[in-house]
Amino acid sequence: MKIAVIGAGTIGSAIAKALAEDGHEVVATRRQIEKGLWLEKFGVRLSSDNKAASKWADVVFLAIKPNKVREILEEIAEFIEKKLVISIAAGIPLAELKRFANARFVRAMPNIAVIVKESFTAYATELEGKDLATVEGLLGSFGKCLRVEEEHMNAITGLSGSGPAYVTVFLEGLIYGGLRAGLPRDVAKLASLQTLLGTAKLLMETEKHPAELREWVITPGGTTIDGIFELEEGKIRTALMKAVDAATKKSRLLSKKL
Repeated sequence: MKIAVIGAGTIGSAIAKALAEDGHEVVATRRQIEKGLWLEKFGVRLSSDNKAASKWADVVFLAIKPNKVREILEEIAEFIEKKLVISIAAGIPLAELKRFANARFVRAMPNIAVIVKESFTAYATELEGKDLATVEGLLGSFGKCLRVEEEHMNAITGLSGSGPAYVTVFLEGLIYGGLRAGLPRDVAKLASLQTLLGTAKLLMETEKHPAELREWVITPGGTTIDGIFELEEGKIRTALMKAVDAATKKSRLLSKKL
C-alpha cells in the first residue's frame, strides 16, 4: 500500500520504518527533513509537503500533537476525502476528527515500543469489513493490537501509551538498587532488563495473574518477602495507579483544546 505518515517525529518515524519494513511504500513528512534522513535506508521517502503526501497515499497516519490536529486536517482535508486515516493524536475522539475532514477515521494509540515492533496498540473505529482487516494488518506491524470501545481510549493512553515512561522509572529503581548492593553497573542493568522481560513473557505465556506469579517467588522467611514489605511501605502500586489516572485525565482534556 501507499502510506503517508504525517509527522515523522520519534513515534511517527518508528511507524514509517515498521511499515516500510513490512513492504509498504511510505512517505513521511516533517518540517526539518534532514532530521529524518536516516529513514531513507529503510526505503522511506521524506517530504515537507503534507498535501502532496496525502494526495499520493492510499492510507494516511496522523502522527501529530493534539494541538496540531485541526491545522493539519484543514490543510489536507481535500486530499484525504474518503480515504482511510489513522490518527494517533492523544485524546482526540473520532467525532472531533470528522469535523475537519470527510475521511474514514480510526483512532489508535501505540507506544514507543513500535521502534522494536513490540508496541501494544489499541484502536477504536466505526469501520468494518475490508477496512477493519486493513487496519489490523497495518497496526499489527507495530506489535500486538486490539480493538476497543472508544470510551476506553483515554485510559489506554494513560496506561500503555505513557506506560514505557513508568517502566523506565521502575527499571532505574531496580538498577540503582543493584548498584547500592554492590553490583557492577552493566550487571545491574542486564539483570534488571532481563528480569522484566522474562517476567512479562512468563505472564503472557502462562496467562497467570501477577499475584499468582508473585506467590511462586515468595517463600516463608525468604529474601523476597522482605523486599515486598519495603515496596508496600513505599506504596508503589498506589503511585502507579495515580500515574495512570493522571495521564488518563490529561488525555481527556486534550480534545477540549482544539
